[in-house]
Amino acid sequence: MHVPEVKTILLTGGTGFLGSNLLASLVSAGSRVILLKRTTSHTGRISALIDGLVVYDIDMFPLDRVFRENSIDMIIHCATDYGRKEKVPLDLLDANLFLPLKLLELGVENGVSCFINTDTVLDKNISFYSLSKSQFKDWLKLYSQQMTCISVALEHFYGPFDDESKFVTFIIRSILRNVDRIALTSGAQKRDFIYIDDVVNAFEIILKHSSTLSTGYYDFQVGSNKTVSIRDFVCLAKRISGNETTLLDFGALPYREHEVMESNSDTSAVRALGWHAKTSLEAGLKQTIDMERGAV
Repeated sequence: MHVPEVKTILLTGGTGFLGSNLLASLVSAGSRVILLKRTTSHTGRISALIDGLVVYDIDMFPLDRVFRENSIDMIIHCATDYGRKEKVPLDLLDANLFLPLKLLELGVENGVSCFINTDTVLDKNISFYSLSKSQFKDWLKLYSQQMTCISVALEHFYGPFDDESKFVTFIIRSILRNVDRIALTSGAQKRDFIYIDDVVNAFEIILKHSSTLSTGYYDFQVGSNKTVSIRDFVCLAKRISGNETTLLDFGALPYREHEVMESNSDTSAVRALGWHAKTSLEAGLKQTIDMERGAV
């Protein structure tokens, strides 16, 4: 990737799964990266990169200090709270609404040219998480009158060494541990699974084209354009792993309220920039399983 127009990028969520993979790409491209994190953030994913970054612990310093001390060209917001640890709804708003909103305002005040937000394709009524992401997108559209604002809505991305609270990682590690049984829904719901390398490549291409975009709001949806049922996905993961003992107990769990039975996204905008998903589901799962095998 070559992004000559972007000199300094402010990144949130860089210690997470998506953010750490994107961070590695930015550093490889020669960008100067300012990382916002918390003192409690685990930095294991970026241990080889962190010494070359400008790092601020946002629970220790006011956000405006970051902008006073640095000339920032672009903000990429990857920090996300999925709300999977039984938090109250208000807790999600800090990462998904309040933090990016503060960054938007500071970005406008300090001449930042572009704000890229990581979004979800989930409908806002699915969960508190998707609702909070939708609420921020409304603010992003409002601020697009003053800067280039880009939303990158992602389908169900996966890859090696993600958090075990994620469905794909939970399934893979359970299978690799040869657990006796995995309780599942009937598995008829269809999802678009996209490998992490393809997601990062989409960001790379969007970054490359961002300097050509005028002030306004731009929406890019990123997925493989192929859906597979949860049942078929889990069975494929089990077959690739070589596990012959774990019972996949389909139907043991009910569908969640407001369950989406088929995920659909429109990737035409990012494909128009020259991007397409390169990794098949079987290849992505095989690579993920091979890399996870040594960690279980």
